[in-house]
This record gives sequence, structure tokens and C-alpha cells, in this order.
Amino acid sequence: MNELLHQSILFVGGKGGVGKSTSASALAVMFAKMGKKTLIISTDPAHNLGDIFHQDIKGYKTPLLENLWGIEIDPQIETQGYINGVKRNLKGMVKSNMVNEVHRQIDMAASAPGAEEAALFDRMVSIILEEGNEFEKIIFDTAPTGHTIRLLSLPELMGVWMDGMLERRKKTNKNYSQLLNDGEPVEDPIYDVLQKRREKFSKVRGILLDQKRTGFIFVLIPERLPILETEKAIEMMSNHGLKIGGLIINKILPVQADGKFLEKRRDQEKLYLKIMIEKFTNQTLFRIPLLEEDICSFRHLEKFVDNLQQEVFSGERSI
Repeated sequence: MNELLHQSILFVGGKGGVGKSTSASALAVMFAKMGKKTLIISTDPAHNLGDIFHQDIKGYKTPLLENLWGIEIDPQIETQGYINGVKRNLKGMVKSNMVNEVHRQIDMAASAPGAEEAALFDRMVSIILEEGNEFEKIIFDTAPTGHTIRLLSLPELMGVWMDGMLERRKKTNKNYSQLLNDGEPVEDPIYDVLQKRREKFSKVRGILLDQKRTGFIFVLIPERLPILETEKAIEMMSNHGLKIGGLIINKILPVQADGKFLEKRRDQEKLYLKIMIEKFTNQTLFRIPLLEEDICSFRHLEKFVDNLQQEVFSGERSI
């Protein structure tokens, strides 16, 4: 039986346009139908969950089906909330005549590269730590590959950065104590805030690295560019200690698709499927056929769910 059935947190990623949101939604519906309390979260700025479920999904838990809730995270709202949180943390730590200037600098930082990702990651951390006990399955429908990798590497990168910050604060406090405080330790609320955030990031990184608890699934289609991008993603994520355990191969031409044009496409597709079998030996492959119609209703989504469920429980790797 596949490990994703036992993992409580799943990240679904891949190249744009390959069916990430559909696959993430299908997994969520599958688990909900199995009686597991499930939460699906979209971190992609171009949200699709609301369109798939034909429902207005908010930035907080929105009921979708029995045993299933959804959240669509708005990066702009999260960034503003993140900035306001930074300002609150600094309240009382900055001299009153410096507050306006500090706030101006923080507001400028909100538009800097990486601010949105930091805010988004902060919300993801909160969801993982706060909702983990309430839900049996938490599924993240992520943005296209590059954005996803940057986001998932943040715990490691920010951990290293915060270690440096903490070390510098510690040295400053030690020097201050020796010079002005008779060697007595000084209270440093900024150090305390940094330490708490460091512990929070460390805890989440531990969860992300725990393969029994967290899984990473990438979606691709049997074409050259998605295969190359997936190969790079596997390598890049492994550099951060993150393992992509499953690949959903979407939109495979069904046997009943006929005609000379489709026959030629199928011959090319067989070659790409063979390449995937040979390249991705450490990943479980789930094969989903191309459906006759777009996923534009819950009935269509259920057909996708049925195909996915058969693959998940089959355990077969041959094509």
C-alpha cells in the first residue's frame, strides 16, 4: 500500500497547466470519502480550487463536502498581516521617536523580493502546527515548480539566517553586559522573539523531513518539458533533504482514442512513458487517463478521483 495513504501532510506541485489543482482536489475528495477529515489549501496566487468545487473559498476554513474543508491563501493579505505582525513584535522595543521611521522601513520591505513568500510560508507554518491535530489529512495545492521549491526550502534557509542573527544578538548582549551591566545578563525581547521563531521553523522543518508524516507529489504529463522540469525538481528538493515520493502522470491517451493523428501521438507518448519508468525509479507512478471532457463539474472530478483511487490502491508500476 502506498505511503501517501499514511502521510498526514501532502504537497502537490509541478509545472503549470499539468493538472496540479485537479490532482490535489481529487486526493482531497478521495480521503474525505474514506472518512478522513481533510483540509485542502491553495498557495497558488492563481487559485483554482473555487472553480473546481464551484464555491467561493475564503482565506479561512470553508466547508466543501462531508469531511472536507478548503482554504485559498491570498498572498497580498498574508503579506500585510505578516508586516503588521512584525510591527506588533517591535512595539515597546523601539524608542518612540524611532517608531515612524522603523515602520516606514518595514513597509518598504513588504514590496521587496521574497516578502510574499515569507508571509505565505508563515501562514503555512501556522496551518501545519495549528491544524495538524484537527485534520487527518492536510493537502497543499502549490504554485508552479520553482515557486514551490523556494517556498519549501525556506525553513532551512531561514533557520541558517536566524542562527546568524541569534549569534550576533548574543555577542552584542554579552558585550553590553560586560561594559554597562556589571556582567549581569541583559533582557533582550528581540532575542526572545528570534529564538521563538527559530524554534517554530525548526519544528516545521522536522515535520517536512519526516517521510512518515509528510509527502511530496508532483504532477506531470507525458511530454518532454514536464519530464525535464520534474527531474530538476527532484534533484533540487533532494538538495534540501526533501523527497518527492509520488508522481501523478496525467492526461495519458486512453486505449479507445482512435484515428491516425492520435495513433502517432500515442507512439510518442509510449516513448515518454518508457523514459519516466527508467528515470523515476525512486518514485511511485500514478497514471491518469485523458478524460473526454474538462473537469468542469463535480461529476467530472469524481471520474478523476475513481481513476486516481484505482492507481493508489493498485501498487503497480508497469505501463
